[in-house]
Amino acid sequence: MSSRPRLLHIHSTFDPGGKELRCARLIDAFGPQVEHTIVSATPGALGARSAISPRIPVSYPQDFPPLTGMPTFGRLRRIAAAMAGHDLILTYNWGAMDAVMAHTLYADLHKLAPLIHHEDGFNEDEATRLKKRRNWYRRLALGRAAALVVPSRRLEQVARDVWDQPPHRSHYIANGIPTEAFGKKPRASALPTLIKRKGEFWIGSLGGLRQVKRYDRLVRAVATLPDAWQLVIFGEGPEREQLTTLATSLGIEHRLHLPGFVAKPEQVIGLFDIFALSSDSEQFPISVVEAMAARLPVVAPDAGDIADMVASENRPYVTPVGDEAALAKALQVLASDPAERVALGAVNREKACKAYDEDHMIDRYRRLYWAAMGRELPL
Repeated sequence: MSSRPRLLHIHSTFDPGGKELRCARLIDAFGPQVEHTIVSATPGALGARSAISPRIPVSYPQDFPPLTGMPTFGRLRRIAAAMAGHDLILTYNWGAMDAVMAHTLYADLHKLAPLIHHEDGFNEDEATRLKKRRNWYRRLALGRAAALVVPSRRLEQVARDVWDQPPHRSHYIANGIPTEAFGKKPRASALPTLIKRKGEFWIGSLGGLRQVKRYDRLVRAVATLPDAWQLVIFGEGPEREQLTTLATSLGIEHRLHLPGFVAKPEQVIGLFDIFALSSDSEQFPISVVEAMAARLPVVAPDAGDIADMVASENRPYVTPVGDEAALAKALQVLASDPAERVALGAVNREKACKAYDEDHMIDRYRRLYWAAMGRELPL
């Protein structure tokens, strides 16, 4: 065992997203005394590396075996061999499940370190219903994992009831953020390419521009609001052109703004007047916590843990999943009631600070990882 822990992180993609940015935050918090190797199964998808301090020793191998394809014994054995030489193996979501299976089959042969798997949610193809074959594969693959970490209570129930994970293996760790940083109101000119003008109101969101996010629902909802209301979505993804085309067809192309990915959401999210999501599938969206910490009211579908995340006073604005009319109505009500927006923002901020500050999250992960490695916690 080396003097410095060596952690291997295996992702299907390391482009910016909730789990990737949480991973980057933990890497920073563990400090330069820990070495990291980050694998992205998608070539070149390493955008979240910009969120990691340059003082941290991190490598990004380009020759790691592919994580997609038929799970033949030969391919899984090559993956297992590539995982050797680390003190802890960390895998993330379905896209890394072949690495989990490789570990279960060949950990003894290659003297592999313990493995901890993380499940944060599901892709579009499992947004409404889990696939039986994947459930079966997960149950087999997770058989020798040291732990399974989930950030939502609903995922915890899935792990127990569907994937047959015993209580001692499943760990619920809520996502956390530096709540203090989100308490400061940003300047109207905080963005270099977009200025919030006097008399404007912003409905905003943070997330990848992907089909499962269903941002088209927000575009149509904003079209029903007065012209002063703008829609601002921070993120990148394949749906950019479709959203722009939809806004043009509705005559509100001047009210839709897609500034791209923002590395420091605490510097801009406070410009929103309402935070909104419209997804088909969520578990524990970190963007909701960020919005709460920034004193914002939240309009979102009742997906994952969202209804339990927000303050109780905000729950009437959590609408049924897929109910576009209810989502639009909630936005209309809040858009017409500035006092309600302020009141909801205050109670959301209070809950975020009490329940979701990142110090607790970092401590939970550090204790879990170091226990799996059989190491003393750093002073």
